[in-house]
Amino acid sequence: MKNKKAVVLSSGGIDSTTVLAIAKSESYEIYSISFRYGQRHAQEIEASKKIAQLFGVKKHLVVDIDLAIIGGSALTDDIEVPKGRNESEMQKEIPVTYVPARNTIFLSYALAWAEVIDASDIFLGVNAIDYSGYPDCRPEFIEAYEHMANLATKVSVEGKRKIKIRPPLINLSKAQIIKKGVELGVDYSITHSCYAPSSDGKACGDCDSCFLRKKGFSDAGIEDPTNYV
Repeated sequence: MKNKKAVVLSSGGIDSTTVLAIAKSESYEIYSISFRYGQRHAQEIEASKKIAQLFGVKKHLVVDIDLAIIGGSALTDDIEVPKGRNESEMQKEIPVTYVPARNTIFLSYALAWAEVIDASDIFLGVNAIDYSGYPDCRPEFIEAYEHMANLATKVSVEGKRKIKIRPPLINLSKAQIIKKGVELGVDYSITHSCYAPSSDGKACGDCDSCFLRKKGFSDAGIEDPTNYV
């Protein structure tokens, strides 16, 4: 099928960048979307711009929304980002870095854009193995959202097109994700994962996201190109 289109949620991190590479390898015309939502680690926006340019996406949107006025997360509120935790500690409960309803909100923007540009597929980099326990990264959430999307859009209700939410990394470990990306030629040095970067943009090396990133590269046997403090 010529000119098949996909909307790809791009955070500038490992997972979403790997997903973008997967979509490109499947010959999609890519429309990437990122969000400036009041996050303290806004360096990820610059990373997403570089990634969009590198992959030659058809169009990259940076959407401004303010989840900081809602708060409730260490990423958007005056709450300390957890550091120095091990894997078992991370899995005990949903961490304070969870942003209330974030993926639900992001997917809603992606869904609206997909309907406008006649795209059937929305790709996102959620993962249910090496992740921080977020409820909106789980398979049941993706399945429920896809069901809702096909009830909520004109194109689906009129039978013109079904919306498919594509989480190709959902059952992969971080190491498997990195290996897949390397196979597809992803340059992870331009990605950003840290929740609490320094003023000059270096990764802290101690937050949950940095821990998972380090572990992923180590388990994959691939050198970590990240610039840590």
